[in-house]
Amino acid sequence: MYKRDKIFATLLATIICLLFSFPAQAEMTAQEKTALKAKILEVLNENPELLITALHGLQQRVEQEQEQAKLTTLQNQRKALEQDPDSFVAGNPAGDITLVEFFDYRCGYCKKARPVVKRLIAEDGNIRLVMKEFPILGPNSETASKAAIAAMAQGKYQQFHDALMAAKGGLGRAQILQIAADTGLDRDKLAEDMQKAYIADIIRKNRQLAARLEISGTPAFVIGDAIVPGVASLEQMQQLVAQARADCQSC
Repeated sequence: MYKRDKIFATLLATIICLLFSFPAQAEMTAQEKTALKAKILEVLNENPELLITALHGLQQRVEQEQEQAKLTTLQNQRKALEQDPDSFVAGNPAGDITLVEFFDYRCGYCKKARPVVKRLIAEDGNIRLVMKEFPILGPNSETASKAAIAAMAQGKYQQFHDALMAAKGGLGRAQILQIAADTGLDRDKLAEDMQKAYIADIIRKNRQLAARLEISGTPAFVIGDAIVPGVASLEQMQQLVAQARADCQSC
C-alpha cells in the first residue's frame, strides 16, 4: 500500500508541476494557484483513473517527440550516411535504396549477419550497401579497419573485407597483414598506408556519426527511417527494404 501511495503521490506531483509550467498558469496569483491545486487534488482523488489516462497521454507525447527527433537526426545525417566518399559502396552502386552497415571485424554478430546481408543484396539486386568501419572492440579491431580502408587505394577493399570477416582468431597485426598478402594486396604498401592520418580521420568521423545516431554496438544497420541494432533475419531485412522504398520520411 505504501509503495502504491508513493507512486501515486509522485505521479500527481509531476502532473501538477507540468500544469503550472504553462504560461497561463504561470501568470496566476499564489492564491489562485493554491485553489487550483486543491481542486486538482480533489478531482484526482475522486477519479484516480484520470491520472493514469493523463500519464498515458503524456508518455505517448514524449515517445512521439523522441521518434520525431530521431527522424530529424536521420534526415540531417543522411548525406554523411549514404554519400560519404570515404565509405566503400557494395551491392548495386546505382541502387534505388541504401543500406548502411556499421561493423567491427572482430564482432561475432557481424560475422553472423554477413551471410544475411549478402543474400539480401544478391536477391534484391537494387540495394546500395554503404560500409562504415566502426571498430569498437579494441586495438586489433582498429588495426583491421585501418588496413581495410587502406586497401581501397589498391582496389581490393571488397575482397579484403570478406577475408577479414571470414578470419578466425584475434586478428592481430601480423595476421591482418598475412590475410592482405593472401588477398593479393601489396603488404608493404598497405602497412605504410595504414599509418596515414586520413585513415584515422575516417574512423573518427564514423564514430562521431554513430554517436549522433546513438549507435553504440555492432552490427547496426540504417535503412530508410529505421536504425536496426544486431542481427536481423532475411525476412526482417526484406520487410525493412520494402518499407523504406514505400514510405521513408527522412530520406
